[in-house]
Amino acid sequence: MIKKMVVGGLLLVGVSTFVFGRDAFSYLKTCGNEIRQSVKQQVPIEFEVRHAQQLVEDLVPEIRNAMHVIAEQQVEVESLEKAVGKREVALSEQKQAILALRSNLDEGDTRYVIAGKSYSQKQVEKDLQDRFRRFKMAEETLHHEQDILEARRNALRSNEEQLATLISSKKELEAQLAQLDARMRAVEAAESVSDVRHLDDSRLNRAKSLISELNKQLDVKERLLDTDISGNGSIPIEKELKPEVNISAQVDEYFKDEIADQPL
Repeated sequence: MIKKMVVGGLLLVGVSTFVFGRDAFSYLKTCGNEIRQSVKQQVPIEFEVRHAQQLVEDLVPEIRNAMHVIAEQQVEVESLEKAVGKREVALSEQKQAILALRSNLDEGDTRYVIAGKSYSQKQVEKDLQDRFRRFKMAEETLHHEQDILEARRNALRSNEEQLATLISSKKELEAQLAQLDARMRAVEAAESVSDVRHLDDSRLNRAKSLISELNKQLDVKERLLDTDISGNGSIPIEKELKPEVNISAQVDEYFKDEIADQPL
């Protein structure tokens, strides 16, 4: 199967090169883009919305992982802060001891009684020298730990800001998806109403047409019945049978009393 696909691909490239020459790759690329666009247009928008929702849901493991990393960093920073704080206290105590010994040497004595014990000047100077050397080493270590602590704090702040941005972006995307889903539902409802309206209009028009046709048929039947009931033939003999109306005679008859009272 793989061999056939490779051979087919080579044949396609060869034919394209033969037909289009140097522009074969450009034509193939354009054709591929057209195919992708055509296929994408065939994908229902509901599926695309669900796909976008899945992409947003896929952010949840990333957010949880970021929260786990931040929790570890917070614990580490707190531990470093405690260690640095202890070292600062110890360094301050060493400094006070060094300055106290140095103050004793200023007296110029050959013997020094410290904490109930007697020490020579050389012993005090040697102890001061050792203390000062350890102090400088501890101070250098403290500076190094403070730099590490500051770097860890910066990393923690950066991760916390990124996490906050990620959570905020997820919420914003969820709001946009909710709005998009609502718009999609509204469009679907409008399309449904449009389809129903079109269907109802079609049925309504058919009903109107049928009723109109039935009315016409009943008009014809009524007209035929009127013609049959009259019983008249083709010769209008009925006109001869009806006496002519004399309007003057009718008026005289109706007003005969008034006419009789009139003077001649």
